[in-house]
Amino acid sequence: MESFFQLIQGFETALTWWNLLYCLAGVSVGMLVGILPGLGPTTGTALLLPITFGMEPVSAIIMLSGIYYGSMYGGTITSVLINTPGEAASVITCLDGYPLARQGRAGVALGVAGIGSFIGGTISIIGLAFVGPPLAEFALRFGPPEFFALMVLGLIMVIGLMGKSIIRGMTAAVLGLSLSLFGMDPVSGTARFTFGDPHLMNGFDFVTVAMGLFGLSEILIGLESITRAEKIPKVEGLLPRRGEWKPTMGAIGRGTGLGFLIGLIPGSNSVIPAILSYSLEKKLAKDPSRFGQGAIEGVAGPETANNSYCGAALIPLFTLGLPSSPTIAVLLGAFMMHGLTPGPILFQSNPELVWAIIASMFVGNLILLFMNLPMAGLWAKIAMIPGKLLYPLILAISVLGAYSVSNSLWDVGVMMGFGIMGYFMKKLDIPMAPIVLTFVLGRLMESSLLQSLKLFNGNFMELFQRPISGGLLILSIIILIVSFVLRIRKTKFIIASDVEM
Repeated sequence: MESFFQLIQGFETALTWWNLLYCLAGVSVGMLVGILPGLGPTTGTALLLPITFGMEPVSAIIMLSGIYYGSMYGGTITSVLINTPGEAASVITCLDGYPLARQGRAGVALGVAGIGSFIGGTISIIGLAFVGPPLAEFALRFGPPEFFALMVLGLIMVIGLMGKSIIRGMTAAVLGLSLSLFGMDPVSGTARFTFGDPHLMNGFDFVTVAMGLFGLSEILIGLESITRAEKIPKVEGLLPRRGEWKPTMGAIGRGTGLGFLIGLIPGSNSVIPAILSYSLEKKLAKDPSRFGQGAIEGVAGPETANNSYCGAALIPLFTLGLPSSPTIAVLLGAFMMHGLTPGPILFQSNPELVWAIIASMFVGNLILLFMNLPMAGLWAKIAMIPGKLLYPLILAISVLGAYSVSNSLWDVGVMMGFGIMGYFMKKLDIPMAPIVLTFVLGRLMESSLLQSLKLFNGNFMELFQRPISGGLLILSIIILIVSFVLRIRKTKFIIASDVEM
């Protein structure tokens, strides 16, 4: 009941005209980056981080959060109308969304996706509002050993779930941890890895690193393959037929639950619930052959699941300070940039901010429902903008954003350096998630580990003797071993199949 009254107070803050404006700006930019192929929520959030420097923390987080969940809506439009997914989770929507559009039912596909996205997103936010506070209260029992073990688990989950190669995932994670070591030692204050350059005394700035790895690298990749659709189908009739409502609502209900559960798992991303939802709907269907030919459940389930995932993915961030995906890691960086520390004490130290952000997400989902349905055709036309005009504009915004971090060309150079690094990482199929997550969490992990070792007089094994930290570390080891075993078995299977052929 207390959460309900705090949520009402949050609406009082979220519904002020300036926060409504920032919410509208955030979801609009989110729609835009979701529509434009190759950008996605992580890139959009990273590119707009610099403009939030002078903003109030609550307004800044409201806008950046709007980009995050707004991009899930935007990616649907181009997936259905022109068979071009704007972001990764919308790839699954192409399988049945585009065939529906070719049958003259683009409006139905977008309508079902919009309704499902709204329901899934809203229910997951309700879950955030009522699951978050008790989880944060439980997490108050955590000390440095428990936080270190929890962050290790999160990073192991990322390595195990993201990327085609466990070795490449670990390589990226180690690289991120190495980058976090530049600058001052968090305990002794000793300078390290600065090479005598004063610019490195505070280490690499997260904003410039994120903009380079996600923003500039996407521009370089996008310039290699600029595509344009020839024609946009008409959007007419947004509601399904009478006999289609029951399977549609069933898919929406299952997608909501599935997306919420996956969102609670550190290291997951919105693609996973979308894929699982599509597979589940196909298995439960009386006629699975319809899938891939224009099955309405194939649109409703995955679209609901990836939006439900978004709200749930914020629960580990708000309650434990643990980012569960690259975009959430960028949001964590935004919190820290504004002097806020996500975690168990956030609900107690900054309740007005937390509940205002949660309330703004309800408002943002409602705005997106209206923006997504009547204006779908207009948004799709944005995807027709030639890349030769679009990418230089994004590059200019990136350079200005990097320069505004500290009004220094050093930051522009750092952004470009990490942009080139990100470009080659993508070319080599090295996952980006581990590097950004370990870079953000590196110093927090180091501080927690050093505090734990001081508490245990340097005996690392005592971490395993505490019930929570020991259990989390053992679980991390098991997940890592299982990931290696599965990878080895998969490799042997592929080799055996090639030999048989």
